[in-house]
Amino acid sequence: MEKGFFFTGFPGFICNQLIREVLKRNKFNSTVYVLVLPNMVEKAKQESAAIISEFGLEPSSFNIIIGDITKPLLAITPEKQEILQQNLTHVFHLAAIYDLAVPRDIAQKINVNGTENVNEWVKDLTNLERYIYFSTAYVVGNREGTLYETELIEPNGFKNHYEETKYHAEVLVDKLKTEVPVTIIRPGIVKGHSHTGETIKFDGPYFIMNFLDRLKFLPLIPRLGKGEAYVNLVPIDYIIQATTYLSQLDKAAGKTYHLTDPNPYRASEIYEIMMQEMLNKQPKGMIPLSLGKLFLSFKPMRKYLGVEKEALDYFTWKGHFDCTQAVTDLKDSGITCPDFKDGIKPMAAFYLNQKDNPSFQINIL
Repeated sequence: MEKGFFFTGFPGFICNQLIREVLKRNKFNSTVYVLVLPNMVEKAKQESAAIISEFGLEPSSFNIIIGDITKPLLAITPEKQEILQQNLTHVFHLAAIYDLAVPRDIAQKINVNGTENVNEWVKDLTNLERYIYFSTAYVVGNREGTLYETELIEPNGFKNHYEETKYHAEVLVDKLKTEVPVTIIRPGIVKGHSHTGETIKFDGPYFIMNFLDRLKFLPLIPRLGKGEAYVNLVPIDYIIQATTYLSQLDKAAGKTYHLTDPNPYRASEIYEIMMQEMLNKQPKGMIPLSLGKLFLSFKPMRKYLGVEKEALDYFTWKGHFDCTQAVTDLKDSGITCPDFKDGIKPMAAFYLNQKDNPSFQINIL
């Protein structure tokens, strides 16, 4: 049977890279459908044309569906609904607001209400083989210690509205496991490709690079806090390869996976590795995180340094993601998480080459 792959979150970077990986494995017997907001259609057409050309696809095998996850039935026309209902075998739900500084109402509308709409919609798909939901490992909120893939425990608090709304959205998806073949993906903090460094936005782990780049004129650059916490960074190529494999692995149905680094580095180590690669320096002295947060309370300072205040919370949070289930089920695929140190050269080179490109700048609130 021909596979019908449906994606929300197009033309976003993770989504378009995931589509490419899916096509590598299923090029000759698949049709791709992407849900696109009306104001993103032109960008989606450009990205879809690039994918069609790259893989030598028939244009009819890549379909842009105009819609909106925040609307009932995803605002898809009845004519398109009928086609999708019969043809889809795999649904990948990636659409979300990923900004750590996102206001609560926006995060609730897109991350929670939007996911609830997708959940209801997938129930009516006749030939659905798998519903793959992109969550985050950080649904654990403020819980610390060893954190397992088999757990979904409401914490006593969250570091930001992103974490909180992704937790509540995952709860909704988890409840579907008795009705629909669901696989939940919980990535760590996603960085660029381990071999090329490619990404499209310098957020997340790149705030350290932004910070170092802005302060490179100083004779001595201090470290940010003690940096004892482990920061779980994972390259996008590991995420998309593992997700694609697990989406078609029978025993992955009904499971949740931490796509995290089993051997992460401490924040202080990541800071030193990045500084050495970018500036050929080692940190001297220390700025207490409390002082760093005070500086970042001022928007001009946040914009100048290219750092979101919320990102500093991950320098002190002491949680460890157990990813035994993911490692075990990926064993036969040969897919493993690359070591952060092995990808630092392309990561830094890509950053230094693109750091002044306006399209790579993040919106600091």
